[in-house]
Amino acid sequence: MAVSTTQSIWRSGGGDQTRAAYCGSGVMAATFYIAAAQTAGNVKVSSASGAPALLLPAGAVVTQIIVNDATTAGTIDLGFTPVGGSASPEALLNNAGGSVGSFSLGSTGAGTGIGSVMSSTVNVNITSRDNSTTATGTVGGIILYYVADPYAGQQNV
Repeated sequence: MAVSTTQSIWRSGGGDQTRAAYCGSGVMAATFYIAAAQTAGNVKVSSASGAPALLLPAGAVVTQIIVNDATTAGTIDLGFTPVGGSASPEALLNNAGGSVGSFSLGSTGAGTGIGSVMSSTVNVNITSRDNSTTATGTVGGIILYYVADPYAGQQNV
């Protein structure tokens, strides 16, 4: 399978030839892995040795966090730190239990930063920390996000 990378913000008008339709933003999925829930730090992209930290682009808006690997006890926080900026350690998950599940705006354990642009100017590191002082084990899953559309859905060119 071919793999492509772009620095574009993906938008689609759905084939509207009149250029009147709202251009929606594409939703993307980023895998994440926390090797030791009791240790605060940057979240990795996988369990592979030497895996890089999970860095999301400027303008990223997290809409949902799916935990599909939770061999952990206690609770954790998931947050972000803009490159060169201040940490928001519980913005994405706040005191989330160590179990498989889905977190979106308003659900128990979801942080108040879900649904908001994390930084409009710089990339952000996804971070974790032990909220309960008893967290142990691993946590992994998928973060669903999109990049905010600077044209607010309007056609450009």
